[in-house]
Amino acid sequence: MSDMGFFIYTYLFVINVLAFGLYAIDKRRACYNRWRIPEWVLLVLAIIGGAYGAGMAMLLFRHKTRHRSFQIIVPVCFVIWLILLVLLCIYNSPAK
Repeated sequence: MSDMGFFIYTYLFVINVLAFGLYAIDKRRACYNRWRIPEWVLLVLAIIGGAYGAGMAMLLFRHKTRHRSFQIIVPVCFVIWLILLVLLCIYNSPAK
């Protein structure tokens, strides 16, 4: 694996863990009527690579599942990032 590939995989791992964690924190705060994480922050995390973590947190915690923007943006971002990862694997594989 190249250094660039390692960086990308590490970045995606960290951003997804961060997204999952912030969705969990926001859900917990919502239950106790405390200060919440702004929706735009949660959506930006999905856009910049945390869509898998965001989607898993949405399903696991049943959080933001009724918001139309989250229903559309998170899955679309997941598909886009999945396509980018597949392309990275195809074009980063060693030539035979």
